Amino acid sequence: MSPFSPLEPSPDLAMRKIVIAIDGYSSCGKSTTAKAVAAELGYAYIDTGAMYRGVTLYLLEHNISFDDLPRVEQALHDMHIAFKRNRKTGRNELCLDGVIREDEIRQMRISNSVSEVSVIPAVRHAMVRQQQRMGRKRGVVMDGRDIGTTVFPDAEVKIFMTADVMTRALRRQEELAVKDEHVPVEEIVENLRKRDHLDSTRAESPLRRASDAVLLDTTHMMIDEQVDFVLERVSASLFSLAATGWQGSEQK
Repeated sequence: MSPFSPLEPSPDLAMRKIVIAIDGYSSCGKSTTAKAVAAELGYAYIDTGAMYRGVTLYLLEHNISFDDLPRVEQALHDMHIAFKRNRKTGRNELCLDGVIREDEIRQMRISNSVSEVSVIPAVRHAMVRQQQRMGRKRGVVMDGRDIGTTVFPDAEVKIFMTADVMTRALRRQEELAVKDEHVPVEEIVENLRKRDHLDSTRAESPLRRASDAVLLDTTHMMIDEQVDFVLERVSASLFSLAATGWQGSEQK
């Protein structure tokens, strides 16, 4: 019998690098869970939603209409989106043209527009290409809307997160309040439903659960429980890969 528990793969297995795709609706705990999973595994964490928020912020600040496609495409060429690690907090923060804009992209005004920007094909194509470059060496945890279906359909672990809309709204309201932005819960519920509809019905890479994604309903779950749920799937995936013969992407 192996001396390692199902939650603790052997050191050799732990060195194998995989892609963990966490998709789902807004305010289900995707980012918090993904960050914790990445930290636990020593993986890179990529918040793809922040990238779309960064594009939205850039377009708004430069007064570029979302339906002015030539100007949007030029903006995608001109802007530079990256992540920089905050040594004090240990978090990866979004940089737009070399300036950290993490707080600005979380504002309600960005939440109200980001789904409209995300449906633009040129925007999605540009962001997907960048996300695929970021994760080509594996060893990443990505959260977003289309990671397991479009960005990394070959991800070894796929999770699809959901939660009751009121639970999500209350979580979002609490996040905003911490940043001194006080928004009525009814407004947040309306925003979430609008974003859910736009994300799920867009023609380009719509939000949907991949056929091989495990459903995780976080309505009544604490963050620690969500993290453990994902780590259990990671451990099971690593053992399964070892049993069938490792075929990591870097070896394909």
